[in-house]
Amino acid sequence: MKVNYTVLAVLCLVASVPFVVHLANRRSASVPVVRFATFNVEMYRKQPGALLGELRGGASAQARKIAEIVQRAQIDVLLLCELDRDDAAATAEVLAKEYFAVSQNKQEPIDFTFSWCGPVNTGEPTGLDLDRDGRTDGPGDAFGFGAFPGQYGMALLSRYPIQTDAVRTFRMLQWSAMPGALRPEGFYTDEAWAKLRLSSKSHWDVPLGVGTGAGRFVVHALCSHPTPPVYDGPEDRNGCRNHDEIRFWTDYLTPDKAGWITDDAGAAGGLPDGERFVILGDLNSDPADGDARRDALVALLAHPRVQDPQPRSAAAVEERKRQWGANATHAGDATDTADFEDEIGKGPGNLRVDYVLPARLLTVARCGVFWPRPYDAGGKLVDASDHRLVWVDVEVP
Repeated sequence: MKVNYTVLAVLCLVASVPFVVHLANRRSASVPVVRFATFNVEMYRKQPGALLGELRGGASAQARKIAEIVQRAQIDVLLLCELDRDDAAATAEVLAKEYFAVSQNKQEPIDFTFSWCGPVNTGEPTGLDLDRDGRTDGPGDAFGFGAFPGQYGMALLSRYPIQTDAVRTFRMLQWSAMPGALRPEGFYTDEAWAKLRLSSKSHWDVPLGVGTGAGRFVVHALCSHPTPPVYDGPEDRNGCRNHDEIRFWTDYLTPDKAGWITDDAGAAGGLPDGERFVILGDLNSDPADGDARRDALVALLAHPRVQDPQPRSAAAVEERKRQWGANATHAGDATDTADFEDEIGKGPGNLRVDYVLPARLLTVARCGVFWPRPYDAGGKLVDASDHRLVWVDVEVP
């Protein structure tokens, strides 16, 4: 068969037009399309300052892979989970400047000009024996599980300006302040329950200025990383806390239920109706599989102000079939975002735990999970973390 290469060339050119147009629209000032993403990068170390020392100089192999993933996806606003935080928040700055802003494997660099990296509860001592091991200074005795303050921290990086004066944080909010909180039955003393904080890391409301001039709008990045609902006992203290950390956002978006919420500056209430937002984070809960008390997640996904575009990947389906084990009983697969231990009795298998949930006021253009198959471009990068980067393009009118 004779091939007409001229015709093929024309067809390829025509086929490329929609993608080129899409890229152009994403950078349009009049109707910007902003790519929001969350990524649990699993960049935590055993000692304070160890990660920062590893990152300086741009030679960390793990960080290079993480940066290449982010560059391949060309993210605009990125929440990083499990990134150790130092007192000066220098770790996030070094990662942004020495990795994301430097081309990795010929990818286009990303200049995350703006960042928010507030303190978290992990590793912050309570002075109480919360895990009942006879000590008061262990990682399980902190306000959030951690060997030192800032371990498993968070950072928000953005190409768009952050309205720092308007950021709200809820790190200090008491768990017992939540009406109907799931207090683990018979586990915490009254003294401990009165002192415990809801957030295992923190909850952030970070306003971003998107667009320019008269076309500029505020989009609230609602960030959190609830505790895993495991590593406890029959009292299910982590399952209860995970549920309530997720439930926080449902109440925050429901004005008549947000009266109990007070931020770290003392301001009360949630996010008013009509505000644009995107919920970001590793929520450590799957709507169908795993061990979480998923009622709170299901309620959040069904909230009238929230839409769930359900990003997915073909590789997630293939990996479920290839790895099998615990995955054999799962209801979900294409939307999975984490590749956990698959051996029955040792791990939950692959789950959907990472979320980008835009407000219904925003129009979703595209979405996806960066989980290439081994033979695809970027297929060798995914071993940088047991989670996958999840992204959603939203139009901000």
